Amino acid sequence: QVQLVESGGGLVQAGDSLRLSCTASGRAFGAYAVGWFRQAPGKEREFVGRISGLGFATYYENSVKGRFTISRDNAKNLAYLQINSLEPEDTAVYYCAASLRYETKDYDYWGQGTQVTVSS
Repeated sequence: QVQLVESGGGLVQAGDSLRLSCTASGRAFGAYAVGWFRQAPGKEREFVGRISGLGFATYYENSVKGRFTISRDNAKNLAYLQINSLEPEDTAVYYCAASLRYETKDYDYWGQGTQVTVSS
């Protein structure tokens, strides 16, 4: 089992960059793939990408490809979501999630989310 806590959100301006962190507690963090999701006001939760347990594989949705980068440091039990060239449309609550399966959008463990607000 793993517990997840996101951090790093805040109020930023369009064009800025932001790195969100996902801190995991529990055992064998490297056994879990980590996915990142976001939920904008009034919209359904959206999957944005994932990284494999050892960090060798990543996947991004087309809507964020090129601006979002997912990475992880298993020695520190951390995963990251780097967002560049932020746009007002990126305003959302961002969540990390963990699963023992890599190619899935169905995750077993979730963080509580961190708010990102982008002003124009």
